[in-house]
Amino acid sequence: MRGSKLLCALGGLYAALACSSAHALAWYFPSAASSMAQEIDHLHQYVMWLIIVIFVGVFGFMFYACFAHRKSRGHPAEQFHENTTVEILWTIIPALILIVIAWPVTKVVIAQKDTSSPDLTIKATGYQWKWGYDYLKGEGEGISFVSMLATPREQIDAGAQKDENYLLEVDRELVVPIDKKIRVLATAADVIHAWWVPAFGVKQDAIPGFIRDIWFRADKLGTFRGQCAELCGKEHGFMPIVVRVVSQEDYTKWVAQQKQAAAAQAEDVNKKWDPKELVAHGEKLYSANCVACHQANGRGAPPAFPPLVGSKVVNGPKEGHMDIVLNGKAGTAMAPFGKQLSDTDIAAVISYERSSWGNKSGIVQPAEVRARHK
Repeated sequence: MRGSKLLCALGGLYAALACSSAHALAWYFPSAASSMAQEIDHLHQYVMWLIIVIFVGVFGFMFYACFAHRKSRGHPAEQFHENTTVEILWTIIPALILIVIAWPVTKVVIAQKDTSSPDLTIKATGYQWKWGYDYLKGEGEGISFVSMLATPREQIDAGAQKDENYLLEVDRELVVPIDKKIRVLATAADVIHAWWVPAFGVKQDAIPGFIRDIWFRADKLGTFRGQCAELCGKEHGFMPIVVRVVSQEDYTKWVAQQKQAAAAQAEDVNKKWDPKELVAHGEKLYSANCVACHQANGRGAPPAFPPLVGSKVVNGPKEGHMDIVLNGKAGTAMAPFGKQLSDTDIAAVISYERSSWGNKSGIVQPAEVRARHK
């Protein structure tokens, strides 16, 4: 009992020292922003100190035995073959150590899996290489958007000066209220991804065709960053996760703003866009969604990523081009964007592709995409 209290005290001291200098210790966990992350941190400290005590005890005894009973001092070799006492000890002691570790670990794992009675349920869908979010239950029900890497390509490809949050910044953050139980349903549309935010102590594989869930309750305001934690393809390191925790009042305001923006976007579908504005908008979307595979010059990386320059699809009938962007192409890396982008965005990126790199096959209006979508 005293040993257990000593281990807990040492673990708490070490955790306090590490947390107080978290910014100085790049190898340590980020500061916890949820009770679950704190529990995981404490568990880590507890097991680490237990291992250290065992290591010092076992190897200290071994070194002492070797030094004090060495041949040069005239000690004859002892025989322990079929020594019942020794065999009982080396069976019971490891079993007790396993129990001491398994008890707190089991409590934490069970708590991690208790996703019952959430205040807010969000579906996180992994795509190559971005995250789609759908608010399914709670005040923000009905809100959907795609969150993509916001780091400029110049920083990635051209060696431009990197920002503080290089590769950990997105165009649209996941916004949640503080002190609310958030259930995250993780799935994927193509390959296995993983939704991981260390500050909340959450990590869940997102598997195509399956729904896996995890939960967290943020107890600190601020912005917290994570990444996809499964090797999911060439842009695996370019699909960050950013969660902004706000007060309940600010969350209510954010929900109202999102719903107003969605209503305005729905009205946009019937607007007849100026071709130049549509192509300019499409260029930005192409840089965010398509450049990783088809390249900035539209030449792709054959055979995996075909060129758009002179493409039969891009220069062919609009219907075929819209179909492949909306629904993807089976057996290839071409993902379906019908659920990722709005009709206006799809019309813009298609118009950009059909008007760039020497392609001159015309503009597509949002209403045409909407008609094809249906």
